[in-house]
Amino acid sequence: MKYIILAAISALLFSVSWPTYGVPFFIFFAFVPLLLMEQEISKFSKIKRKGWAVFGLSYFTFFIWNLVTTGWLYYAKNPDGSNSLLAVTIPLFANSLLMSSTFQLYYWYKKVRGTYFGLVFFVAIWLSFERFHLSWEFTWPWLNLGNVFSEYPKVIQWYDTIGATGGSFWILLINVFTFYTIRIWEAGRIRKDLIKNVSILMAVIFLPILISIYKYNSYQERSVGNVNVVLLQPELDPYNEKYSKDSLQILDELLTLAEQNSKGKVDFYIAPETAFPGRGSLSENGFNKSLSINIAKEFLIKHPQSILMTGASTHKYLFNESETENYSVKIQDGLWVNSYNSALQIIPNQNVEVYHKGKLVPGVEIFPYIRFLKPILGDAMLDFGGATTSLGIDKERKVFINKFNKAKVAPIICYESIYGEFVTDYVKNGANLLAIMTNDSWWDNSEGHKQLLSYARLRAIETRREIVRAANSGISAHINARGDIVEDTFYGDQTALAVTANLLEEKSIYTKTGDLISRIAIFVLGFLLIYHFGEKIASKK
Repeated sequence: MKYIILAAISALLFSVSWPTYGVPFFIFFAFVPLLLMEQEISKFSKIKRKGWAVFGLSYFTFFIWNLVTTGWLYYAKNPDGSNSLLAVTIPLFANSLLMSSTFQLYYWYKKVRGTYFGLVFFVAIWLSFERFHLSWEFTWPWLNLGNVFSEYPKVIQWYDTIGATGGSFWILLINVFTFYTIRIWEAGRIRKDLIKNVSILMAVIFLPILISIYKYNSYQERSVGNVNVVLLQPELDPYNEKYSKDSLQILDELLTLAEQNSKGKVDFYIAPETAFPGRGSLSENGFNKSLSINIAKEFLIKHPQSILMTGASTHKYLFNESETENYSVKIQDGLWVNSYNSALQIIPNQNVEVYHKGKLVPGVEIFPYIRFLKPILGDAMLDFGGATTSLGIDKERKVFINKFNKAKVAPIICYESIYGEFVTDYVKNGANLLAIMTNDSWWDNSEGHKQLLSYARLRAIETRREIVRAANSGISAHINARGDIVEDTFYGDQTALAVTANLLEEKSIYTKTGDLISRIAIFVLGFLLIYHFGEKIASKK
């Protein structure tokens, strides 16, 4: 029973830490009961299958954490209108399994190498796991530890140096040192050592916070200019309107919303992810002939030097098999089509610029490892009313530039905003303003859209760029380079938000170095494994 209680305490600490309802500082001690549980079982328990016990209890911890913090996925709906059990169970069970397997590897390594090497291994393998979760096609980094402070930007201004992965390292370091302090006290009951270790622990917790508060109060944006932006929030139900309503009606309502909120000079109108055409998609082979595009251009002609940036569903026809990708769909002999979740920059008398979303939602927008799994699983894409085929991607981060102002805009599409190092690629390519176009209305008014907005604040700090965010149903927002939400809308309103955003061009250290902490962790992990197996091989000679 004691082991179950320890696992449950860890689950509780993880769960009450998470944004947007939690207090993140509990995360500093969330691993400690789990580490104590593993220590008690491996060293003192009479359980025969200790490995299975550690695995089962850690799975229980991570399952509860995943359920409490991402259970809102259940509000996604099937085509018949029922809530999607599949949408929540797959990430819930799979992510819990990955986390508990990572903890299990720590148990095995600690068993053979001892506590000190084991704790270093734990920090290295957890950071490596998070890096892995940012990179593979089943990617789901929603619960990466560094995300936990997204509602408290004042304490993480140093994310501009080492990013959210640096936050994960900070959290792991404090948990491990807290566990170490408890074990040292239990072993010797030496008060002097306890005072010394607690003092070190307090310094590790509060010194970064004090540095961050100083950086927050002293930071000043060095703007090279500013732009007036109208963020459009059309509030289309993604299940009953967005993909069934007439395309021209959707566009007319969007442009009417833009017109009603056009006061003074507007540099950018920004519409959310897949704002149009609604049913179907736009052909990239015929943008110049598209009725929707030309209607948008006619609107812009009435507003000289204004630009429309919008999300759109698009497709491209291919007539040569050598140009196809593994996501290309064959329509007939000699004809294939690629489908995309795109961002468009529309300017009168100019060709439409297009960027294809580079980070796709697994199972919804991309069939992970389609080449290998499709022959086994068949068509296993989830259908929530949008795309049901694997979409194409752009391999490079594109920046939208125009001749009317100094803005170089990063067209970040929804899910992409979770990925720190990924977003820095826009900035490396010249972006001085981040524009997020998102449709996170799939889960009703739950924690999902609130957390996604909150994570955007991390990207502002990491890159030291202002963010303008247009969301289908909200929350649309303007975020400054310190991660503060300056202005925002209410969820569920059909509205627009007019903001003035600063253009910033100074590159942060994190923009230049990316997830350096993760790369160091992978190196350390590799060293620990090579050292162990090398020593084992040498002992047999």
